[in-house]
Amino acid sequence: MDDKPIRVVLADDHGVVRAGIKSLLEAEHDIVVVGEAATGEEAVQKASELRPNVVLMDLAMPGIGGIEATRLIKAKISSSNVLVLTMHDNEEYFFAVLEAGASGYVLKGSDPQDLIAAVHAVNQGNAFLAPEVAKVVLSSYVRGMASEQEDKENFNALSPREKELFNLVAEGKTNREIAETLYLSVRTVEKHRANMMSKLGLSNRAEFIKYAIRTGLMDTGVD
Repeated sequence: MDDKPIRVVLADDHGVVRAGIKSLLEAEHDIVVVGEAATGEEAVQKASELRPNVVLMDLAMPGIGGIEATRLIKAKISSSNVLVLTMHDNEEYFFAVLEAGASGYVLKGSDPQDLIAAVHAVNQGNAFLAPEVAKVVLSSYVRGMASEQEDKENFNALSPREKELFNLVAEGKTNREIAETLYLSVRTVEKHRANMMSKLGLSNRAEFIKYAIRTGLMDTGVD
């Protein structure tokens, strides 16, 4: 049995919070905090230098922030597992950090023992979601399963030109850039775009992005 302690890098921009979490973690005989970071960049640097077992990551930090820091850490140090500890309970954050490569998500309002259990779980290569988070993720998954067929049917109902337009919008191109690419007038592009959005039941770009990611028709930049 491996009796080496779990080596943790603690990333949070509040020194008092870091001190409290460090005290909680090191009260466990098998956990040691080997480094601390106050920005996303520092978190990546400390993880690269120290190669911890677990990076305990806040999301709302100065600099590149917790999500991008998580993505970079997982790209550079695959052996380090990232556990997010945050106050944000919005489901969009859950999926963004999981897509970035995090192994777990715990809320700062969770029971302290949930955090200890999460550190042990992600250290062993397992996933951990705080109970409050797990309920939301499961609910979203069920909703997604129910709407998947409808999404496919709506997309297949688009004309070839509208599907072409969809892909260009997903790439982030403006109406003028799309017009130049397709050799159309801007007004014609606007008309096609409005028809496409209507057929998909979408009313704004934010809804379009969620739809495109949900259906796998937009590249999120995460391998």
